[in-house]
Amino acid sequence: MRHPIFAHVIATVCPLLLLCFAATMGGLWIWLSLSYLIVFTFILDRSFKISVPATSDNETLEDADRLSFFLGICHFLMLALAVWVLTNTSFDLSQKVALFVSFGMFFGQISNSNAHELIHRGDRHLFELGKWIYISLLFGHHTSAHRLIHHKYVATPDDPNSAAYGQSFYRFFPDAWIGSFTAALEAETQRITQTKTKRIHPYIAYCLGGLLFACMAFFLGGAKGVAIFLGLAFYAQLQLMLSDYVQHYGLRRALLPNGQYESVNERHSWDSPHWFSSLTMLNAPRHSGHHTTPSKAFPALPVPNAAMSPLLPASLPVMGAIALSPRLWRKVMDHRVKHWHPDLK
Repeated sequence: MRHPIFAHVIATVCPLLLLCFAATMGGLWIWLSLSYLIVFTFILDRSFKISVPATSDNETLEDADRLSFFLGICHFLMLALAVWVLTNTSFDLSQKVALFVSFGMFFGQISNSNAHELIHRGDRHLFELGKWIYISLLFGHHTSAHRLIHHKYVATPDDPNSAAYGQSFYRFFPDAWIGSFTAALEAETQRITQTKTKRIHPYIAYCLGGLLFACMAFFLGGAKGVAIFLGLAFYAQLQLMLSDYVQHYGLRRALLPNGQYESVNERHSWDSPHWFSSLTMLNAPRHSGHHTTPSKAFPALPVPNAAMSPLLPASLPVMGAIALSPRLWRKVMDHRVKHWHPDLK
């Protein structure tokens, strides 16, 4: 594989290997895996300013699909490993907590970013893989909600996943979760009715598939395994929703005189120019480029431009942590929102 895919391979496969060593050997490997995902990533983001250019040559895009497929298959193995290790090993409490956080961050940042990439691919097999990653995290409906609701209504009051100015994450989370679930359910039902097809409603797979993974967790660790699985799924969902909250907070498309909203452009998403976390998350922090052209594979997403799109002051994971403190969040972000929307009071 050639640059820049090789950089993504290193950034995503290293934590995968560290987690495997941590789960099988314990000890120092547990703390190394946690440090990689938190401390090491933070230091590299802050210490070096490296720009990985966008590229769209065919060989690179094929390599990108191969990496996404590999990470997708590994996700299911890692999920089973996490449940088994956290219920069947003799690690002490501090080690199990560190492992839980490490696995949860892997699922919430790497698996989620990869699933997001896969559900936008035109290849049916890649799409299905992304869908089942979300189902395994009990978030299958996001497959429909993200494509049918979020991309259509982003940066408008009609999108549950576009946080309003002044809205705290704690208000946003339940509103967005329930709102996206119901809006996508209605949209999928309408699609089936209008096309008069006999295809199975996707929500059946989302719900029954989630139950299937819960049964897998019970098989691996009994009731405790199910509890661990539910905790990991919630932790991953929390990070996904934090990403949506951070990447669209306060930004709005203008309502035109004809009653329609302006077209989506670079001003309607917060980008992060921090290079290493972007590598780890398959360029998900290059969010405005994704919204202007959703079909673009992650290597082809443009480098954020401060003159064209709003930029976050810290990396996406750091901003997610800040969002958990509403007062600090508003202190950091509200004046930045007003720069792009001077009419706000």
